[in-house]
Amino acid sequence: MILGLINLINIAAQLLILLVIASVVLSYFLPPYHQVRQTIDRVVEPMLMPIRQVVPLIGMFDLSPLVLYFLIRALSWALTNFLYTLV
Repeated sequence: MILGLINLINIAAQLLILLVIASVVLSYFLPPYHQVRQTIDRVVEPMLMPIRQVVPLIGMFDLSPLVLYFLIRALSWALTNFLYTLV
């Protein structure tokens, strides 16, 4: 049961990371009103907005996706390690 939950956490974290990467890449190639980009942004933007309020732009670069990546990794690592202690 717990191992299944650990696998679910890892899969969800990987999926979120892929969506963040897709959002960044698509922002270079697709207009903001494109349906695929809007769909991905509906998932990613609510997580990026609080980070953008704290992390300023560096020149033209928005580092909030990078911060989100590390937050997802850290949270999934912490949750899986906690759950491993319960096994």
